[in-house]
Parts: sequence; C-alpha cells; structure tokens
Amino acid sequence: MTALADQYFAMWNEADADRRAVLIEGSWAEDATFVDPSFEVTGHDDLNKLVGAAQQMFPGLAFVRIGDIDEHHSYVRWTWHLKAEGQEPVAGGTDIVLLTPDGRIQQVIGFHDFAPAH
Repeated sequence: MTALADQYFAMWNEADADRRAVLIEGSWAEDATFVDPSFEVTGHDDLNKLVGAAQQMFPGLAFVRIGDIDEHHSYVRWTWHLKAEGQEPVAGGTDIVLLTPDGRIQQVIGFHDFAPAH
C-alpha cells in the first residue's frame, strides 16, 4: 500500500499534466471517482484537470502523507497535509480509498480535517 499511496501523492504534486496522466493511468481505474467537500469527479481526464486546478489554487504547496496507512479488505485510509516545506500545513484531511480487485483506486472519499476558509 505504501507504493500506491506514494503514487497517489506524486499525482497530486505533479505539475506536468502528461506525467500526471501516466500516474493516474497506472494507479486508478478508468471509471474511478474522487469526492471531497469541494469537488466530485469521475474518470482519468476529469481527475487530471481537478489536480491541475488544485495546484493553481494552492501554488507552492504540496500534499504529503502523514502517519501510517490503514488497510482492511478492499479499503485503505491515509491522512495528509497540504503545506510548503518547513512550514505548518494550511490544510489536512483523511482519505478513504476503495480498491479494485487488482489493487487500483476505484473511489476516494476525502474528508477535510482542517482547511482554509473559502
């Protein structure tokens, strides 16, 4: 699960849309969904666009996994922070991830533990 989580966070931090597409293709089901309090998308293309938009909203910040990865059955959970290196995080949350039988991401349900005001 560490390798999958590493790919997930690399996707969120990859600025190049083409390289990001490769990361998405390698770790997400084609009809995968991502939903959190701010966004809901389905499929590789929309996910790629969402990540690009998030990077524009938070320039200079990166998503980093914190703590351990929890796993049972076909579910995984990890916690993250959004921050600049050496600074306190500006946002943080927990993602619940449903995996396909072959271990790719089918669905992510994200919860914000704390976030900047809109």
